[in-house]
Amino acid sequence: MTVPQVGLFKGLALTLKTMLKPATTAQYPHVKPDLPPRTRGVIALMEENCTVCMLCSRECPDWCIYIDSHKEVVPPKDEGARARTRNVLDRFAIDFALCMYCGICIEVCPFDALFWSPEFEYATYNLLELTHEKERLRAWMETVPPPPPLESGAELPKEVSDGLAAARKAAEARAAAAAPAAKAAGAEPKAAAGAAAAKTGKKVEDDIHVEAQIDQEVFDQLIAEGKSERVARAKAKAAYVRKEKARIRAERETANT
Repeated sequence: MTVPQVGLFKGLALTLKTMLKPATTAQYPHVKPDLPPRTRGVIALMEENCTVCMLCSRECPDWCIYIDSHKEVVPPKDEGARARTRNVLDRFAIDFALCMYCGICIEVCPFDALFWSPEFEYATYNLLELTHEKERLRAWMETVPPPPPLESGAELPKEVSDGLAAARKAAEARAAAAAPAAKAAGAEPKAAAGAAAAKTGKKVEDDIHVEAQIDQEVFDQLIAEGKSERVARAKAKAAYVRKEKARIRAERETANT
């Protein structure tokens, strides 16, 4: 009679240990997986930003992007100026049966018209249905996560900082031009600023510049109402700017009185 080998008992112990563990099978599609925030699912299109430069189509190694457009004459804004032509996007389609998700089209787009979306549930039984037109690509923009926030103490992008500096200089110039007229008329500086703003077609509160941040209370309320995170974030920022402008205007009125 042979003595059982030690390996046999080790194998039985491993089997028993595995049998007593709870199952780890994900019950998809009833339970959705937790995907990383920057998951590469599909490519979404911001149609308003596309200038039909064709750069994404030329750089695509699989030639799976199809673009059609036509030229349209735009009348001049000023009298005596020449009319100009612009490209109008007619079709923008991506064949995801050919796409290898390299992301080159997103990186080479100079106008931020293409974005990664974490959406991945677009399987179909027909291969031809994997070619999605611009309407479907535009709808996926709702699932695109917002860009990561800037690091604490990081400088603003050059475009934003230059725009804020130009706006401040314009506001100071308008205030300096309105001050002498207000003194001569014996009116308050605030009334003169209002008159100058009325001539330029702008409101007085347009001179108030507030760095947009998220109003957390409004953001949580919109998320609870079922809004997408992108829409909730944009509306929460707008609410924060409105509140800050109202607070600054109230402080100015108190200082003037």
